[in-house]
Amino acid sequence: MNPQPPALSCYRHPDRPTGLACTRCGRSACPECLRSAAVGQHCVDCVNQGQKDIRQARTVGGAAISQNPRPFVTYALIAINVIIYAITAFEAGNVMDNRASNLFREWRLVPAFVGDGEWFRVIGSGFLHFGLIHLAVNMLALYLLGPYCEAALGRARYLAVYAAALLGGSAAVMAMVDPLTATVGASGAIYGLFGAVAVIMLRTRQNMTQIAVLLAINLFISVSVPGISVWGHLGGLTAGTIAAAGILYLPRWLRAKNQSAASAIGWGSVAVVALAALAITVVAAPTIMY
Repeated sequence: MNPQPPALSCYRHPDRPTGLACTRCGRSACPECLRSAAVGQHCVDCVNQGQKDIRQARTVGGAAISQNPRPFVTYALIAINVIIYAITAFEAGNVMDNRASNLFREWRLVPAFVGDGEWFRVIGSGFLHFGLIHLAVNMLALYLLGPYCEAALGRARYLAVYAAALLGGSAAVMAMVDPLTATVGASGAIYGLFGAVAVIMLRTRQNMTQIAVLLAINLFISVSVPGISVWGHLGGLTAGTIAAAGILYLPRWLRAKNQSAASAIGWGSVAVVALAALAITVVAAPTIMY
């Protein structure tokens, strides 16, 4: 009588004899270490390796697609602007005219005061608004443009472009506006989103007629209506456009070899825009006399 061959054991649990095996790598495995597959069954190691080999879906900006597509960053930005306006209106005791607020006076962008060391105004002014209508118009624009940019760029990149545009708008005001003129509003950052939307639509080969007309109308309003910060708008538009182009186009132009390199190039370009805006602000500030 021929002796029976020894029973095969699970490759992960040598003390467990088994007659099963992975149909991918052929190793013996117990039921606990096998997973059902389209053809046969795979061991847990083959399943894990297969998941690593699958490329993760990404946005056109290179960010991983979130399982929750809601534009939380846009909502958060709107909430911050509304809360700050509510604080200034409460301090001023007037919902429609909040200029008497201490916070409003301390955060408004006055180049002379920035040159005197009050650097927080460069960012703080981007969250102030003069009157309820000013707030409503800007928040409506942010609500319309923000979700599109956030979905295309990814939350972190979108926030970075917004911040770069805000700094760009403030830098233009610092360099080009009278030292004693006060500027407030999220318009610079929002104009940056106009530019980002245009770059995204160009990159994805969409019809740009609508965004071009909308941008032209807003630029016309900026230069024709008294009291609007033209330089703040143009600075934000320039910074936001360049930052978005750096994310969407620069990796291709530099022929990035992989996603990590493309991501580093994109983030680097946004950082360069933000640093350039800060450099302009720093250079402009000491020259102000009052």
